[in-house]
Amino acid sequence: MRPLNLTEPVPARIAIYQVTKWPLWMLAFRPYFLAGGLLAFLSIGYWLLILTGHANWHLTIPATLWHAHEMLFGFAGVVAVGFLLTAAQTWTGVESISGKALMLLTLIWVSARLAFFIEMPNFANANLWLVILLQLAWWVGAITALANMLFTARSKNNYQFLAILSVLCVLNTLYLLLVLNNNMQLALAVVDTAVLVISLLVGIVAGRVLPFFTAKGLLLSEQTRTPKIDKALLYLSILAITLFFISKLFLSSISPAFIVAIVAALHLIRAKLWWHANVLKVPLLWSLHFSYLALGVGLLLIALSFYTSVIPFKDALHLITIGTIGMMILAMMTRVSLGHTGRTLNTPKYISVAFLLVLVAAITRSILPLIIGPHFAWQISALLWLVAFLLFLIYCTPILTRRRVDGRRG
Repeated sequence: MRPLNLTEPVPARIAIYQVTKWPLWMLAFRPYFLAGGLLAFLSIGYWLLILTGHANWHLTIPATLWHAHEMLFGFAGVVAVGFLLTAAQTWTGVESISGKALMLLTLIWVSARLAFFIEMPNFANANLWLVILLQLAWWVGAITALANMLFTARSKNNYQFLAILSVLCVLNTLYLLLVLNNNMQLALAVVDTAVLVISLLVGIVAGRVLPFFTAKGLLLSEQTRTPKIDKALLYLSILAITLFFISKLFLSSISPAFIVAIVAALHLIRAKLWWHANVLKVPLLWSLHFSYLALGVGLLLIALSFYTSVIPFKDALHLITIGTIGMMILAMMTRVSLGHTGRTLNTPKYISVAFLLVLVAAITRSILPLIIGPHFAWQISALLWLVAFLLFLIYCTPILTRRRVDGRRG
């Protein structure tokens, strides 16, 4: 046998082939949850440095708008897509995107994050145009991959997810175009609308998984089903989002407050029906239940913000963005990472601390600004978030980058 010559060049195609066979590229949840966790930590870390004056912001897009974009369309978007592309394989039996295609799609997403910081003095706003193209390419690629699975299996019950992702894609593109045209007020209205769209997605997913997870985790004989409320929530949420969008961008005389309040009430009713005292004994359950409760409370506060200045709209919205979206993402990423790699659904105590820190961060950001002042409350909330997602990365990075413990593919 000829001795191995370590100085011989390895053909590029062989190297790429080997990389695409890494466990990281076996299913979408692996790179997307890892990417989402890293973005949650790095972007909020940078945001905290800006808030404390330890970093200067020099890009054409205002720092607040970059922050909103990355946390919603970057962080929440990539985790939602990772979850749906993984869950769809279970729903349909059709193999999900993996290998080279998944690696390419991930590279596009990463490039969109970096494109914000590319400066071309001779080409004004070139970085934002590049972000638009990359984000659009990523959304289209992700939606196409999901559509291929759902259409192949004729999984009509899940077509709604294609509609939701498509709406988020349109809102993302519209948001960036408004920023390019210096229409910051309308851009913020678009991103606020996107929060409500993701809340709709959270409500649908919660309706499917929370009763199931609760029954399974507590060894209950049956799930608590709420089909009539589920259906009413779907249509009323769409109506509330539509009215909110129209009121912010076209006709300010229209108020979505009453419909939003009804949606909030229905979420709170579901939260009460799904609740079980023993949930508090299981971190992967109480984290999901409390994040869902925050959705109902947050929407109720948003409805009230239309009637009184005592409740600032942005503070109420952050109870959803941090307490619902952030905390549910953290809990779902942890649970899915364990379940889809063949591990038991038991977490170390520091992960329970991570869940609690995000919950406290949500309360701090949404309620404490009225007591201790906005700037200080924002900094505390950001710091709590950072610690929480650092703990997640420490725990889940090895899980996401290694093979399943039972030897199966996925």
